[in-house]
Amino acid sequence: MSKSLRLSEKWFRRGLWLVALVFAGFLIGLGGTIVGDLPKMERPLQLDDFLDKPTADTLRQQVRTARQAEQDAQTALEQAQLQRSKALSESRTARDSFNSWLATRSVTQRADHDPEVVARNQGLDALRVNERRAQQAVEQQEQAALDARQAAAAAAQRLGQLESDGYERLRVEQRKVELRVFLYRLALTLPLLAVAGWLFVKKRKSTYWPFVWGFIFFALFAFFVELVPYLPSYGGYVRYVVGIAITALVGRYAILALNRYLERQKLAETLPDPERRKELSYDVALARLAKSVCPGCERPVDLKNDKIDFCPHCGIGLFNHCGACSTRKSAFARFCHACGTGAGVKLAREEA
Repeated sequence: MSKSLRLSEKWFRRGLWLVALVFAGFLIGLGGTIVGDLPKMERPLQLDDFLDKPTADTLRQQVRTARQAEQDAQTALEQAQLQRSKALSESRTARDSFNSWLATRSVTQRADHDPEVVARNQGLDALRVNERRAQQAVEQQEQAALDARQAAAAAAQRLGQLESDGYERLRVEQRKVELRVFLYRLALTLPLLAVAGWLFVKKRKSTYWPFVWGFIFFALFAFFVELVPYLPSYGGYVRYVVGIAITALVGRYAILALNRYLERQKLAETLPDPERRKELSYDVALARLAKSVCPGCERPVDLKNDKIDFCPHCGIGLFNHCGACSTRKSAFARFCHACGTGAGVKLAREEA
């Protein structure tokens, strides 16, 4: 159809399509903001909302206390191990010194050293006692750390079981929230799609068609981009069912539209030639002729053949002769291309 338009009209139409796209862009931005804020209508869910709060708090406190006790026991254990190492070192040094002294005494065989032997043995006994105490302290701290670790593990296990049940209830509620948010989006976008469908059928060729198409683009974007990604999955069944439903609706509309078009074409082909011409607009006729199809039935016609004046499919006149200069011209032209005489001159003579 663009070949039949004036140059300025082409640019105006391009500008109007730009207006439609800009209008759709602003609507899409507004719709995206609204759709993005819809989840705020639901209160954010937390795990604690689905737990026995007193029990959970008690278990968490037990875990914290046991872990703190384990940490304290570990610190004390390190100190006890250090003291044990020190006691072992002192005991080993004292034994080595005593053994050297005994070796020296066995050589000299001096009796005045006997009291010193007793004293040194008593000192070694004291060191051995200190060594055993250090070992007992280490064992006590190891036992304390083990008890604290086991207590923390037991409390953590009970808390984990409690939280596992809570997570399950949380997931169930999140699915419900997602479904409600999806229904909010559906309640917003479905009427838009219905209005867009009505505008497409009734108003797409009206004076304000740029705004009509802008709204149609916005509604399609809102439905297929803003809504479809949030469709509940349920194993893919919902998506496939929605896809089937949309395809069936669009297919049904296309089939009915095709049948109505064919019925109109059959009815139009039974009308007299002048009445059929009145039903065809000038621009539509020129656009179809530019595609080498009949303006009446839209079937292919060899327009370059100068022997064809009528459509061989529906019989509508395609070419006639100028009433002033008899030049062969398009029957849909308003003026003769050879002399510029109006097309009505020939019709007036024919009527006379």
